[in-house]
Formats: sequence, structure tokens, C-alpha cells
Amino acid sequence: MSKKRILIIDDDARNIFALTATLRAKSFDCISRQDAQEALELLQTDEVVDAILIDMMMPDMDGYEAIPRIKGIEKRKDTPVFSVTAQAMVGDREKCLRAGADGYISKPIDVDKLLEMLASI
Repeated sequence: MSKKRILIIDDDARNIFALTATLRAKSFDCISRQDAQEALELLQTDEVVDAILIDMMMPDMDGYEAIPRIKGIEKRKDTPVFSVTAQAMVGDREKCLRAGADGYISKPIDVDKLLEMLASI
């Protein structure tokens, strides 16, 4: 069985580093992009991506704009997209799900919750 491949989209290299280290320790393969436009370009290719973790608050294009664009790519419409956000206020989860996210996790990330979310891929 091959490792599941996760695309991490986050403008903060520290978050990418921490998520990558955590996921690789749990036998996931990770690739990353520091902005949504670069991620969209990657997702237009045949690159293997089993799930996407996207930061909702990024400059230029945030997750709320990027998720519908990701889901609009025909070959990515069924790829699970999980929003990752420091915004943990009432209504934020629902806002992420309305944007098309398949799941939501707030920062600081609870690793057990993250792994539970990724178990479905």
C-alpha cells in the first residue's frame, strides 16, 4: 500500500514544517505550496494528491476563494480539502464548510483530530 500524499497550502513556512514533520512521522507523504495560486497550478497537473490541508487566511488568495477553485478542477472535485485556521470563533467552521471544505481543524492543531480526519482518505 502506498503512502497517502497530502498537499499543504500555507503561507507560513513554520506551519508547513510542523505539519510535514508530524504527517511524515505518521507515514504520510507531503508536498507544499506557500500560496493558493501555486497550489492551483500544481493541481491542474497529474501530480498525485490524496488530500489537501489549506490555511484559510493567506494574502492574495485566501482559502475561502481557493477551495471553490480547487473543487472546480474536474480531476480534483472529489479530493478532500480540509481547512486549517487560527480562526476558531463561532461560525468559522460553518463558513469553511460553506466554501466547500470537507472538514475543518483549528490551530494549534490537535494531532489526534488531524489524523482522525485524514483516516477517511
